[in-house]
Amino acid sequence: MRKRNWLKIPVFLVCLTPALWLAWRFWHEDLTLNPLEYITHFTGDWTIRFLALVLAVTPLRRLLGVPALIKYRRMVGLFAFFYGALHFLTYLWLDKLFDLSQIWKDTAKRPFITAGFAAFVLMAPLAITSTAGWIRRLGGKRWRQLHRLVYVSALAGVVHYYWLVKSDVRLPLLYGAIVGVLLLYRVGAAVVGNRRAPRPARAPNVLPRRSLSER
Repeated sequence: MRKRNWLKIPVFLVCLTPALWLAWRFWHEDLTLNPLEYITHFTGDWTIRFLALVLAVTPLRRLLGVPALIKYRRMVGLFAFFYGALHFLTYLWLDKLFDLSQIWKDTAKRPFITAGFAAFVLMAPLAITSTAGWIRRLGGKRWRQLHRLVYVSALAGVVHYYWLVKSDVRLPLLYGAIVGVLLLYRVGAAVVGNRRAPRPARAPNVLPRRSLSER
């Protein structure tokens, strides 16, 4: 048990490394000639990467035979929300200075912002209900159904990135391919699981015995 708890510390530090790297570059005033664009792309990229990691936990634990990986999915998911919040805050604060009228016009005018906003909003309930207490309140089945929103959030994030870039779409297409493969794996696993599920046994087709009076 202690070994498992200790393993969470290096996993946490690895997940935090991108934020620490961004803070280090900010402190040393090394955010390129366009700091706003750099921070926006940096936090957005890591949001999609962590969403892809969340989706990869289940396939990896099954293919590698390491069930303990499931213990780190919650942490990875919370970091996906953390970097998504940084990305969203960069837009609200550094780009728009919390000007709600400009934000509304931007959202209505630019579909990629709408897609990105949807991706972040869908992550919020997943982060809120990630605790064991919420699993008990919602029940395992409803909790799992709710957390399938991560699939939609990941797809919306990819669409947001694809619509954002003007010319070089190689990176959003790469993210889209990764997310697509991970989702197709789930579809395939569900189909195979349904085929292997035991069918209910049929009642034996035995004719009722006739009474002596009917013979």
